[in-house]
Amino acid sequence: MSFQLIKSIIITYSGKVLLSIVVYLLGRFAINRIIDLLNKAFEQKRVDLSLHKFLVSIIKVALHVLLIVSIASMLGAEMTAFIAIIGSAGLAVGLALQGSLSNFAGGILILVLKPFKTGDYIEAAGHSGTVEEIQVFYTLLNTPDNKKVIIPNSNLSNSSTINYSANSTRRVDFQFGVGYEDDIKKVKEVLNRIALEHPLTLKDPAPQVLLSEFAESSINFSVRVWCNNEDYWTIYWDIMEKVKVVFDNEGINIPFPQMDIHMVNKN
Repeated sequence: MSFQLIKSIIITYSGKVLLSIVVYLLGRFAINRIIDLLNKAFEQKRVDLSLHKFLVSIIKVALHVLLIVSIASMLGAEMTAFIAIIGSAGLAVGLALQGSLSNFAGGILILVLKPFKTGDYIEAAGHSGTVEEIQVFYTLLNTPDNKKVIIPNSNLSNSSTINYSANSTRRVDFQFGVGYEDDIKKVKEVLNRIALEHPLTLKDPAPQVLLSEFAESSINFSVRVWCNNEDYWTIYWDIMEKVKVVFDNEGINIPFPQMDIHMVNKN
């Protein structure tokens, strides 16, 4: 290779190389500024930390890829083939990660729409427990018997979810059966007294005691009391026990399933 040819190449490409270096430095500066602005915006909007970090990292990678493609174009690289390679690679990755991408989309929906948050007690996808952590791909539940359940976010975003912690108050429903021979007026008075005397039941809305069913072996009463969310199970266990004690003291029967058989002698 002659000196003149080398000199010609240097003259031809030196300007492009210097311009590419300048564009790269300016591009890096611009990307850092954009990322700083995004971080501040996400913090002001109180975007979930997991979603915040993930979105920032994705945007940062995308901006760097765009910068590299621009620099390659300035240096004379063939963009058609370059873009085709990137597109093919993206398609292959997308097909390979199809399930993960659906979990990611579900995680974005959960983190943005917030049907539940960390600390809520929920029932969804066949499981129930306290939300321990909401990740981009999975949500972690802790069950009452201290088991960790890992649920893909696509399952949560595509199925019904019961959030028991969403409201500050809840209604506790009971059903008690008494014998057909018992005085129903007395039963209603006893059940109403038990509901009103419990220190954790709310007086507004007032407790309800309703005769709900004439069953095969018993007359069934529905008892409905309202309470603060965190007192639900305390009230449930307390009233269940209290009803048995008071029924025994008041002579009210709690019948067991029974069947009367009439035998007819045809002789």
